[in-house]
Amino acid sequence: MQITIHKINVHRRLCIQKDLLELNSWINSMECFNSELDHVSIIEKQLIRIESVSRKIQVLRRNNILYMANLCKYEQELKIEYEYGKVEYDFNRLKVHEQKRENYMKLVEEFNAFKNEFYLLLRKYQRK
Repeated sequence: MQITIHKINVHRRLCIQKDLLELNSWINSMECFNSELDHVSIIEKQLIRIESVSRKIQVLRRNNILYMANLCKYEQELKIEYEYGKVEYDFNRLKVHEQKRENYMKLVEEFNAFKNEFYLLLRKYQRK
């Protein structure tokens, strides 16, 4: 019985560690999105000057920041569970992580779609 409990705990910690690694990757990507949005915002203000594009940048930045805060809170929960938790890594915990992944992927898709639109706008400008 003791070996089984130990194996369950080792498995639980490995799964949480895997989730933490993936989560750190998401957070790093979102930090890069924020930096890129800073650059895009400057280009929009200096060159493009279209209010709808400016608003879209603000919306993306707001969504990015809100979701980063959500992920940071999730990261703290995982770290606490990793250190002190006793609950087995089960299907419900997996579903929570998968939902976080889906939300992250939606944000990535939204950001990529915006970048494509933005680059199409930039193609209209030529150096004189």
